[in-house]
Amino acid sequence: MHPMVKPALRRGWRDLKTVQFGMTPVHAMTLGPMDLATGSFLDLLNGTRGLELLREEGRRMDLPDGHVDGLVRGLARAGLLDDSRGGGPAADALRKKKEVLDRLRPDLASLSLTTSTPGDAIGQLAARRSQRVQVRGAGRVGAVLASLLAGAGVGEVDVLDGGSVEPWDVAPGGLPPESVGDRRDESARRAVRRAAPDRPPRRASAQATEEDGDPGFSLVILAPRDDVAVHAPDPAAAEPLMASGTPHLYAGVVEGTGVVGPFVLPGETGCAGCLHEDRVDRDQAWPRLIAQWRSGRQRQVRPCDLTLATTVAGLAAAHALAFLDGRVPSSTGARWEVSVPALHWQARPVRAHPACSCAAAERGIGEHLSEDGESHETMAVQRPSEHCRKAEAERPAGTWRAHV
Repeated sequence: MHPMVKPALRRGWRDLKTVQFGMTPVHAMTLGPMDLATGSFLDLLNGTRGLELLREEGRRMDLPDGHVDGLVRGLARAGLLDDSRGGGPAADALRKKKEVLDRLRPDLASLSLTTSTPGDAIGQLAARRSQRVQVRGAGRVGAVLASLLAGAGVGEVDVLDGGSVEPWDVAPGGLPPESVGDRRDESARRAVRRAAPDRPPRRASAQATEEDGDPGFSLVILAPRDDVAVHAPDPAAAEPLMASGTPHLYAGVVEGTGVVGPFVLPGETGCAGCLHEDRVDRDQAWPRLIAQWRSGRQRQVRPCDLTLATTVAGLAAAHALAFLDGRVPSSTGARWEVSVPALHWQARPVRAHPACSCAAAERGIGEHLSEDGESHETMAVQRPSEHCRKAEAERPAGTWRAHV
C-alpha cells in the first residue's frame, strides 16, 4: 500500500490541534487532536512512499513507535486515505495509459469523495471501461448524453436512431453542424468516439443488438426525440428489456419540461407499465389522449430548449454513472422533472402497480428517501445484488470528528 491523503479534499487548520478536510458540509470532516509534527507528516502521505519508508520518515521526525501505523489506520477508517497503487489489475492497466488517465483525473478525484476504501476510486473508474451502454435516441438529449458517458470513461457507448441529422438536432457536445444530412446514428457514434478519452474500436454493425434488449448491455437509456414517447413511454417498447432483465433509464424533453426517470430494475422497481397503469387509475381520459397523441399528425420540429436538453442529458448521465459505479440513483422509482422558466426540480413517484405485468408490486410499497434527503412516497428500493456490485456508502451530511 502507498497511502495518499485524498487530494480532492482541501485541507486547513481550524486551530492548533484540529485539521479540517474538505470545504462543503457533505464532505467536510475534522481530525484531532493533532500535533504539529503529525500535521507536517500528512504532507508525506502523497502516494510516493510505502508503509516501511513512511515508518522511517516518522522515526526521523521523532514520532513515537507505532504512530505512523495508527495515523494511517485512522485516516483509512475516516475515509480520507487513498492508495496510489490500489484498485487491482484493471486499475494498473489504466495507470499505464497516462493520456487517458490524465483526461479522467477530475472524474477520479470526484469518485474519491464517494468511496471509502483506499484504491476503490480508481477501481471504479477502471471498471467503467468494461461497461456497455446503449442510448436509444440521438437528438439534442441522446447524442449529448452518449458523449458524456463516453467522456466519463464508459468503455462502449452505442447509439441507436433512424433517419438523417436535421439542423435542429445539432447541439454543443452532441451532433455537430457538419453532420447535417448524415445518418443520425452514425453521426452520434462519431461524436461518442470524439468524446472518449480512449477511443474504442469502431463496431462493424449494431444490428445484432437493435431493440432486442441484449443482456450484454449494462444499461440501456431511452432518450426518444418524440415528445409523446418522453411524456408517456410505451410499455411495449421496453418489453424486450424487461424480459432480459436489462436495467434501463428514461430521459428526454417534452414541451418545456425535462424528464429524467424512472430508472427501472426489471421486476423490482416501477416501470413504464406501472406509470401507465397509475395514470389510467387517476385519469379516465388518459387512454383516449394517448391514442390521439400517438396517431396524430406530428409537428416537424418539436419544442426542445437547448439548455434544458443539455441539463437533462447531464443529469441522466450522472444517474447512469451512479448505477454503473454500483449505486442506486434517486431516479429509481421516480421521475425527476424540471420546467422552464422556473427550473424547480421535483421528483414524482413511479409506484410499482399491482396491475402491471412486471410484478414489482409484489415486493411491497414503501417510502424511498432520495439522495437529496427529501422524502418521496414511492417504492421501497433495496440494493439488488445482481445489479449493484456494492452497497451505497451511507454518509450523513455534516462534519465528522475522528480522534487519531
